[in-house]
Amino acid sequence: MERSGLSLRIRRLTGSDIEAVLVIQHACPEVAQWGAADYESVAQGEMAGWIAEERSNAAGFLIVRHLVQEMEILNLAVRPDRRRRGVGTRLIREMLSSREAARAEQVTLEVRASNHAALAFYERHKFRLAGRRPAYYRHPIDDALLLTLDLKSAAGSG
Repeated sequence: MERSGLSLRIRRLTGSDIEAVLVIQHACPEVAQWGAADYESVAQGEMAGWIAEERSNAAGFLIVRHLVQEMEILNLAVRPDRRRRGVGTRLIREMLSSREAARAEQVTLEVRASNHAALAFYERHKFRLAGRRPAYYRHPIDDALLLTLDLKSAAGSG
């Protein structure tokens, strides 16, 4: 993909990506703060993960878990200096074209109610509000909004 001079490659996350993923995660305090062992589980195939690279430098990552007919986005982050350049969109598209998505009927996620940028991003990608968990997050206290993307209707409309 070329956009604003960005040459982007999306591939599956491996163990050698964990350090770069942790650097991105620490630069994005609004995302779930996982430990290296959590990402090792992804690299070992317990969950699905993708990394976006720009000239061999990690620009973002996406982690999902596949549960029967549902995929759940567990973590998605883009380096602050690489936002609004299509990185998150490319990660979502790669996830939606994956073997996990081929077996799923919907994608779900939760996001802080105060994370307006993330909410706008997911709305552009056709996620819809499905519920709210009051005071779910701590530090600071915030509601979690549950968002859903219906893959059956998305496939029928595209």
